[in-house]
Amino acid sequence: MAELSAPKQKLSALVITYNEIGYIERCVESVSFADEILIVDSYSTDGTYEYLKAHPKVRVIQNPFENFTAQKSFALEQASNDWILFVDADEVVTPELEKEITQTINDPEACEAYWFYRKFMFQNEPLHFSGWQTDKNHRLFRKSKAKFTDKKIVHETLEVDGGSCILKEKLIHYCYKDFEDYKGKMLRYGQLKAKEAFYKEKQFNYFLMVVKPAWKFFYHYIVRLGILDGKKGVIISYLNALGVLERFRELKRLEKKNELTYYLVMP
Repeated sequence: MAELSAPKQKLSALVITYNEIGYIERCVESVSFADEILIVDSYSTDGTYEYLKAHPKVRVIQNPFENFTAQKSFALEQASNDWILFVDADEVVTPELEKEITQTINDPEACEAYWFYRKFMFQNEPLHFSGWQTDKNHRLFRKSKAKFTDKKIVHETLEVDGGSCILKEKLIHYCYKDFEDYKGKMLRYGQLKAKEAFYKEKQFNYFLMVVKPAWKFFYHYIVRLGILDGKKGVIISYLNALGVLERFRELKRLEKKNELTYYLVMP
């Protein structure tokens, strides 16, 4: 009697969005092999939601954005399948990576979660250095074995109950569309990191406000070889430093707001 083969594992592809027209179309197309494409949108105003609503393969839900961890945790709760592929709206799964993902989730000896290395794209050209050459993130995992930790609200971290492995093929990350777009991302990240620091009761410091952004630029441009990326390396290193500066500016604003609230409510 022939031995029964294991049933094919089903995959849910998850994305969170806010004003992602110009990115999301390519992302959705690249994950169309998934059994479910679920997207949680934070009330986009640029046509993203309307595009997703009309897409025959997409299930889209709107949910107010609190922070990245909360939004991704909400999306994870809505997923129908145990195997999860979580990608950002500006990321693209290549055909080679698609094949590796499919083989991996159907492997009886698969790990509980997988790290993906990413290839960063500056507009449509690869960014080889500038600190991103060793960047990796958890992108594929079992819902039953992982959750996003609530200790971080930006650069969310996955807690895995079990082993993590690394896939060979890289995820393509279109991180830089234009200067204003990337600048906006860095400023938003900086503001969220400030809230994270404020909740942890870290205090604003003028000395660190000067030193940390300078070090961030030096680290990406010199230590992490951004100089080899030419003009692209200068731009990326500068905007990453700007994000750090914004973190301190926002932390100072939050402290002042908290002090004002304290004095207003004093008897």
